[in-house]
Amino acid sequence: MTDRGHDEDASAEASSKPDPALSEALGAAAAKNTGLGALVADQAPSGDALLRAVGGVRGLCEAVLPGLAFIVLYTALMTPLPDAAVPVSLGASVLIALVFTLWRIAKKENATQAVAGLIGVGASAILAIATNRPSNNFALGLGIDLLYGVAFLVSVLVRWPIIGIAVGYLYGEGVKWRQSRPHYRVAVVATLLWTALFAARLVVQVPLFLANNTAALAIAHLVMGVPLYVPVLLATWLLVRGAYPAGTGGAASSESSSDH
Repeated sequence: MTDRGHDEDASAEASSKPDPALSEALGAAAAKNTGLGALVADQAPSGDALLRAVGGVRGLCEAVLPGLAFIVLYTALMTPLPDAAVPVSLGASVLIALVFTLWRIAKKENATQAVAGLIGVGASAILAIATNRPSNNFALGLGIDLLYGVAFLVSVLVRWPIIGIAVGYLYGEGVKWRQSRPHYRVAVVATLLWTALFAARLVVQVPLFLANNTAALAIAHLVMGVPLYVPVLLATWLLVRGAYPAGTGGAASSESSSDH
């Protein structure tokens, strides 16, 4: 997009700004779901900040252990006990997710994400058992990646990149970032980076899903989860920090960080 073209677009759309409340709600959701809200308030990249972005040690365990348990048990039981491999491995995944959820509830912590994760793990397990197709355990996750990928790509095409909305919320500038060429370009690049993340997962995992190669799919799902998410989050963080001076983050960044 040329500078002149961007100026014309910004001028043409200035009179059709979205409802501030809607923009703030979308920004808060994007900041929380990407983990960016846990990072913006920090002055420099750090391991602690990245760990906080994935929910701390417990959040990392919640994300990794159900899938890891499935891989280990499914692989170990598939040859000696093929009939037990699927129900045992899926049951272990659901049990681990349930334990983490009950732990949060018992400690009176925000269990919304844990409950959502438990529902997802449970629904996936039921689908796999009901269809007698173990790879269907990953169908829901692939569907979510597809929806996110399409949403991020469409947001760029309609010139409202999702990362820009999140950053606008975190830095308390609403939609003013669209009037700044550097800020807008960073938002586009960062949003395309997330689009590439979701596309990469689909490109690798969909063929394995269609081939019903459950073991390889489970490994790919685990490897392309947190290990791929963290570098993308870090790259987004660095892009944003390069466009915004240190210390310009508003109160929203602190609130989003504490809520994550």
